[in-house]
Amino acid sequence: MVSYILSCCSTADISAEHYRKRDISYINFHYELDGVWHDDDLENERQIPAFYKAMADGAMTRTSQVNADEFTNYFEKMLKEGIDILHICLSSGISGVYNSAMIAANELRAKYPERKIFIADSLTASSGCGLLMDKLADLRDSGMDIEQVYNWVLENRLRIQSWFFSSDLTYYIRGGRISKAAGFVGTILNICPLLNIDEAGKLIPRYKIRGKKKVISAIAEKVFEFAEGGNSYNDKCYISHSDCLNDAKETAALIEEGCRNLKEPVLINNIGTTIGSHTGPGTVAVFFWGDKRGS
Repeated sequence: MVSYILSCCSTADISAEHYRKRDISYINFHYELDGVWHDDDLENERQIPAFYKAMADGAMTRTSQVNADEFTNYFEKMLKEGIDILHICLSSGISGVYNSAMIAANELRAKYPERKIFIADSLTASSGCGLLMDKLADLRDSGMDIEQVYNWVLENRLRIQSWFFSSDLTYYIRGGRISKAAGFVGTILNICPLLNIDEAGKLIPRYKIRGKKKVISAIAEKVFEFAEGGNSYNDKCYISHSDCLNDAKETAALIEEGCRNLKEPVLINNIGTTIGSHTGPGTVAVFFWGDKRGS
């Protein structure tokens, strides 16, 4: 009988229903919208369209990661029930949440020496972490113990390929990922940046592509180039989007046309309120398994 919990942050951007189906727990980040704080609550999917509409209308947002005290309370409920924990964090190249989880885990190891608590840095974000969690659930269900799964994460997390594009530069400029001057020119010329997450777990601008059609084609080509087996890729592919479902569907169709051996149709998810606070509307992200992270 499995006696450990797989856990992650709400920033993994997979539906609460999917997590229940795969028996995965999660802890909520927090976001502020026009001065009011909310939980990044995966159970309330109705908040997402309203959230992006508010952003498009000019609402100000910011986020708050899970702090050490929140992790302590979250983990301790499981430890008291005699359950070990493997928690996967949003990339340390994007957030400081890994450090908060480690502080809590170190304190709780002293209090519950008979229990195991493993914390791993995903080095990815959004549904890239969701893709990783789905694989870990497979490994758990195959009979792997908690330490084996933890070691598998450390050995394989950089195989997750994470590519993003945006048709709205507003929030990338605000977050400093694109300079104001470059953003102004990019907006005038209809430039859509193509970015990926590097081996340090940081989001890096890679290409400047003119026009949405071209960038959708370009991100699909990255799947064909870097997926394990290329066009013969036979694992899963996840897409997340911030209020641009049609762009996500168009991207998925190109990927499914080029990779006929996918294990299942491309799974399309919403970019949640935490990641979405930084991307704004108009971002599509694609995640899949490869050999190593490319550029």
